[in-house]
Amino acid sequence: MQTFDSGQEVARSVSAEDVAAFRRFNRYLTRRIGVLDDHYLGQDRPLGEARLLFEIGAGVSLRELRGRLGLDAGYLSRMVKALEAQGMVRVGVPAHDNRLRVVELTPAGRSEVAEQNRRSDALVAGLLDGLTPAQRAELTGAMASAQRLLRLAAITVETVDGAAPDARACLEAYAADIDARFPEGYDQATLVGPEEVTGDAGAFLVAYEERRPVGCGALRRLEPGVGEIRHVWVHPEARRLGLARRLLDGLERAARARGLAVVRLDTHAVLTEAQAMYRACGYAEIPCYTDDVYGDHWFEKRLTGEAGA
Repeated sequence: MQTFDSGQEVARSVSAEDVAAFRRFNRYLTRRIGVLDDHYLGQDRPLGEARLLFEIGAGVSLRELRGRLGLDAGYLSRMVKALEAQGMVRVGVPAHDNRLRVVELTPAGRSEVAEQNRRSDALVAGLLDGLTPAQRAELTGAMASAQRLLRLAAITVETVDGAAPDARACLEAYAADIDARFPEGYDQATLVGPEEVTGDAGAFLVAYEERRPVGCGALRRLEPGVGEIRHVWVHPEARRLGLARRLLDGLERAARARGLAVVRLDTHAVLTEAQAMYRACGYAEIPCYTDDVYGDHWFEKRLTGEAGA
């Protein structure tokens, strides 16, 4: 798979002032909430182990923990073994799949997590107590915005083969989603074929959050110099982050890279949020150009700038 977001290009586009401000805030926050203390929240363990106990919750597979926390398998295994030796967790193999190892809290582990939550709540309440209600609302709103933007920043967009399992899984989810929204339903036979969106013929983008596909979009060549954007979709849990626009931008860059000067698309009448996004991104409504039975509005955008710009 090819990563569509270039780390070097992104690094060059970020100002030194933005980097310094981010690091300054990170240093302040980690010091203020006690991340650097080997006895996090006054308990007899560092933050890493405390967080792991919290994430285990009612029980989880080691595989899911690795993906969720982005931990090296060896490092995770050592932490789990340490907690197991302390009587905080137990590790077993579920009856339905002997390839998995599942870790769960013991009664002692559940007791420690409950105390961890109590102390965490008290720490946060103490911090917020020095603010007025209006200031607390401002702070919580700012944190929600920061979390949304950090989630978006952490999502990667990759170009995959149109026949790849993640590509087909995203298209199936897309079809199920709009089948529930369209009054007439949706026929999966109208989805693009792998050969239409692979190599010189087009492109298929998949967005990944913590290694999980959370969005997609397809580009196919209609005629010389003209491409068509299809199936821009974002998982419900990843919506309102700005990911659909990012996918759209990636598809436009893929079109430029293939020498396409114009991209077109159509959308259904019920997808009013999609119509608003396309207009905001510079697409102009045009007469019908396709026989797609689900198309009620048709759009076109003339691309400018260098490929990949």
